[in-house]
Amino acid sequence: MSWDLNRPRTLETLFRQLDPELRRIVAANVRAPAYVIEEACQVAWATLVARGATVSAGTELRWLGTTATREALRLMRLARRELSLEQGERATGLLEAARIAEPERATELRERLAEVRALPLRQRRMVLMQSFGYRYEEIAELTGDSVRTVERQLLRARRRLAG
Repeated sequence: MSWDLNRPRTLETLFRQLDPELRRIVAANVRAPAYVIEEACQVAWATLVARGATVSAGTELRWLGTTATREALRLMRLARRELSLEQGERATGLLEAARIAEPERATELRERLAEVRALPLRQRRMVLMQSFGYRYEEIAELTGDSVRTVERQLLRARRRLAG
């Protein structure tokens, strides 16, 4: 099938035919929230419109799938990086509070922060996210893990911190 971007009906037909399959492909390739998959597919379609002449007829779905999957992975990396920066800023605020507090309380806070820092990175992130008010479902969505995995990781972290 050959298509011409100057003919909107052709692009619309292509979109109707390929978009549901594209979303399925990206969801299978990348464990990401629905909004990330949606955004990645939109970027892939926009890129196809911009570079349509370079994509061979009949290879559109494969091209869109690759482009959208790469975009979804990029968006997930950005989200994790932003979350890590946000967590670091909040932890810095806790340290500042510890310096201002009474000496005994400051020592206690420093010791607790050291215990949290000693946790494996995955557990540490989840503990920090929970301490900032995120629910299990939100943590699972942001980390790409299942809710059950989040529960298990937080339980293990609590055991380590209590022992």
